[in-house]
Amino acid sequence: MKVDIIVPAAGESVKEADIASWSKSDGDFVAMDDVLLELETDKASMALNAEASGVLTIVKPEGETVAVGEVIGYITLADAPVQSSAAPAVTTPVAAKPAAAAPEQASVGHYATGHPSPAAAAILASANIAPDQVAGSGRDGRITPFDARSAKATLGSSHASISPAADVVEKVAPASSVIADRSERREKMSRLRRTVAQRLVNAQHTQALLTTFNEVDLTQVIAIRKKYKELFKEKHEVNLGFMSFFARATCEALADFPIMNASVDGDAIVYHDYCDIGIAVASPKGLVVPVLRSVEQMSFKAIESQIVAFAKKARDGQITLADMDGGTFTITNGGTFGSMLSTPIVNYPQSAILGMHNIIKRPVVDNNEIVIRDMMYLAVSYDHRIIDGADAVRFLVAIKERLEDPSRLLIGL
Repeated sequence: MKVDIIVPAAGESVKEADIASWSKSDGDFVAMDDVLLELETDKASMALNAEASGVLTIVKPEGETVAVGEVIGYITLADAPVQSSAAPAVTTPVAAKPAAAAPEQASVGHYATGHPSPAAAAILASANIAPDQVAGSGRDGRITPFDARSAKATLGSSHASISPAADVVEKVAPASSVIADRSERREKMSRLRRTVAQRLVNAQHTQALLTTFNEVDLTQVIAIRKKYKELFKEKHEVNLGFMSFFARATCEALADFPIMNASVDGDAIVYHDYCDIGIAVASPKGLVVPVLRSVEQMSFKAIESQIVAFAKKARDGQITLADMDGGTFTITNGGTFGSMLSTPIVNYPQSAILGMHNIIKRPVVDNNEIVIRDMMYLAVSYDHRIIDGADAVRFLVAIKERLEDPSRLLIGL
């Protein structure tokens, strides 16, 4: 008897997916709930788990495009292979200690603990790092791509520095051989990356994009965070970040300028009487934009908690289509990577996007005196087909005013 492995439905608009990698090999025994493979759709990556225990037969190999509902393999039901008890017979007391400890460790741990995801395994292999050298931060201790990249940045460099053979070669190799090493490699673009690229180009070709800039003094926001961050975390078990201030200020400004929250549908303008804000998040698979829904009804705690949950899911490659569906406006924060200024591209079919940047202490004039303030440049890109420049500028000023006087957020001014 066998159980088919079928490509699951992943949303109305998703009809096919790519097999990114198989976690198991053809003929392997798999236990129920073992991760079998990773699929990439137009919008997200997802892992498929074994629905039964048995021997795996792979029908569709890695890299192949498959349709929703297609059979890509099957599991022939079988019990786990029985290991011989005669082989590990040990009489020496030195070897007996670790042999006795092994069953206790197995009973406490989880099968995923210390095992890398397919993407993480590829990163570790390229850096010649063993999985047992990396601590997994994913679900049940699984090693995520984020863990692998962090290990590559630290262990990778240390491995290179302690290799005496490599050190000798580097010292005696002639300069000409170093210059001649001009290798190239070709990697297939992931389905998610192709979809993001297509949507960005579509926005550029379809919309009349324009960007307006302003600067905001975040001194008072930073003072509030410094004063209440410990109490906030103690009570709500989440940090008080900047994004909750920006999300609330943006939502109130959208209420004042509803055209910034609208979209084009043919020859009509669709106005949204709610505030669903997408938060652009960088993940190992590329840019994803999960959506905070009905921000106008969310507290600071709810916003921060949801953002933390999205960040963890993005890091672990677990963002779902439901997380990213919809959205009426987007906020992107290039400042986390050190960006001083940028012109963000609108997340089509939305009509506007807010770009945050890094916070720099700069001298500014206040009441005819030069003072040091924590300043950030803000950018709003918008579809000039339906949004006039005056509305975009006043919208950005409305955000600036609320952030420079955060008490306005408390009383809705």
